[in-house]
Amino acid sequence: MTQQRLKLLAIDDTPTNLMMLGRALAPDFDLQIATSGAKGLELAIEAPPDLILLDVMMPEIDGFETCRRLKADPRSQAIPVFFLTALSDGESEARGLALGAADYITKPINVAIARQRISNFLEREGLRKEVEAQRDRLATLVAELERAEGELRIAAVAFASQNGMVITDPKGVILRVNQSFTRLTGYSAAEAIGRTPAVLKSGRHDDLFYQRMWNSLVEKGYWQGEIWNKRKSGQIYAELLTITAIVASGGITTHYVASFSDITEDKQAEAEIHRLAYYDALTRLPNRRLLQDRLGQALAAAARHGLYGALFFIGLDNFKTLNDTRGHDVGDLLLVEVAQCLRARVREGDTVARLGGDEFVLLLDGLSGNADEAAAVAKEVGDKLREATSRPFSLDGQEYRCKLSIGVSLFAALDTVEELFKRADLALYQAKNAGRDRLRFFDPAMQAAMDLRGALESDLHQALALDQLRLHYQPQIDTAGRVIGVEALLRWLHPQRGLVSPNEFVPLAESTGLILPIGRWILETSCVLLKNWESDACTRSLQVAVNVSARQFRQADFVAQVTRSLEASGANPARLKLELTESVLLKNVEDTIAKMLAIKRLGVAFSLDDFGTGYSSLSYLAQLPLDQLKIDQSFVRKLPGARKEETIARTIITMGRELDMNVIAEGVESEAQRQFLEAHGCHAFQGYLFSRPLPVEHLTVFLQEADR
Repeated sequence: MTQQRLKLLAIDDTPTNLMMLGRALAPDFDLQIATSGAKGLELAIEAPPDLILLDVMMPEIDGFETCRRLKADPRSQAIPVFFLTALSDGESEARGLALGAADYITKPINVAIARQRISNFLEREGLRKEVEAQRDRLATLVAELERAEGELRIAAVAFASQNGMVITDPKGVILRVNQSFTRLTGYSAAEAIGRTPAVLKSGRHDDLFYQRMWNSLVEKGYWQGEIWNKRKSGQIYAELLTITAIVASGGITTHYVASFSDITEDKQAEAEIHRLAYYDALTRLPNRRLLQDRLGQALAAAARHGLYGALFFIGLDNFKTLNDTRGHDVGDLLLVEVAQCLRARVREGDTVARLGGDEFVLLLDGLSGNADEAAAVAKEVGDKLREATSRPFSLDGQEYRCKLSIGVSLFAALDTVEELFKRADLALYQAKNAGRDRLRFFDPAMQAAMDLRGALESDLHQALALDQLRLHYQPQIDTAGRVIGVEALLRWLHPQRGLVSPNEFVPLAESTGLILPIGRWILETSCVLLKNWESDACTRSLQVAVNVSARQFRQADFVAQVTRSLEASGANPARLKLELTESVLLKNVEDTIAKMLAIKRLGVAFSLDDFGTGYSSLSYLAQLPLDQLKIDQSFVRKLPGARKEETIARTIITMGRELDMNVIAEGVESEAQRQFLEAHGCHAFQGYLFSRPLPVEHLTVFLQEADR
């Protein structure tokens, strides 16, 4: 009688993989295919197969989600799942096993190994079912053979197996081992009995691995998987291990029986095949094939999250000259050194690959949802890489300084792998053609923007020393029309560019750290102005509001900076107000509160700027020693008439009143806006309706006229 053929369902979005599987498995199995997770789920329910082969990386519904849905449906949860994957990290494997996968088959698929692993699994399944059946039969004899139940359960195991066998008590203490155990581990029965299997630990698995194994044993009475253990000699080897709990009547576990075989050669063969297929032999970096796979994943992530990434093509300048003059061995040494240098200076999840020759590739994803910001980050990374590799390398006893040419192409959801390679390669060509030792973007407009940013950054470094920075002051008006204070606003008077917009240079100052000396200068200048105003009756009661950046506020000595500025100028602390944005509150709330309280004790007031535009202030608002909330101009701009903005403005005013804070609105440009805000209890206003920001000499005239 012909034995019934097993039914396999292969789910893979790559037709070539499905064709290869079909040719390889058709002689032994009835193969059904699905080119998407959704189609695979449908087929698994309609005609349940005996086994499912499931690709990990698929669009729309990936392998992990498909497996999760299979295991969640009672109609398909018992079907064994083998993952097909090009990923080799332990985290992905652990994730798949946690979802209930039976095993992994690594791409590129070795047909012989794949068929053997499937056959091994089916054989193990048969053995497992036989052990479970034997366990059930033994359970029915407990009442009659109570005194001999332990010995009968142990005798149920084929102890003379070629596999290593271990029997432990419920606490894991070894009671018996067979001869194969001694042959495979090097430990005699006398050395093993009374100890636990922990004596075999290799150190390659973390505590979570063993915790999951134990949880499976407790919950299911069974665990099977691959594990790295250590022989008595210290040699590390791979096992295929099966552990079964022996359960007596009443559900009490009396023993554990473990069976294992040495699969080291199989694992080494798998690893070598994977390494040769996906990694560069010299540098051990990913090769073009693996890079393309990861770039495809990055493009899929860009589509999901709407974030830009960047692809760097990196060439070593004058590498051919080094090879010709000092030999290929020295050239290879440089390639290895540069590979290590690049890998050490990027994020853990970034990909550094080698295409061949002297060309390396860096893949960065998830940079920013804004193209300009993503380009700025990419340039910063590229500059750091060029700086790092310019330091001397020791090559065969001689120092060598390496220069890099870098081409960069940003990418988003709609780009393709082939197009990205072409663009980054062209950008690299442009970098070399421009004289080497430089970075070029594929997009000419973006490159121009980066060049402008670089020039602006260079000029900004000199702006403070050359006395190009100015403070303008915008009056703040109360409901009676009186000037109650001013906000100090930074301006840059560039000798060639004229008045540079703060929107251009303030973010640049933040990212470069120049905001720290500039912030100190603003604080000191404002305190000097307060002291000068004390001699004038129309200004001595005014407050000056100074904006403080998150980076400046988080300095360890910020409280001391405020103290020194007040003491050096002799200004009245009660006339100084520091404006903080919500970004200050996002990190280390305890430190923020401690600094604010210390500054409050000096007599200085606090205002929360741009209130309502952040995400965390509501949680901490009651804890912060604030004196004022400032309604952001983005809400004021649409008043009155815009329902949402009206609601937000009223809510902020109400919150301020309930928390004993006054409320000021910025960006007030019309009388209708002022009337709406005042009608709902806003205390003060600031905006073009009253005055633009003024240099100090024009401000003096404005204040004198307002005082008449």
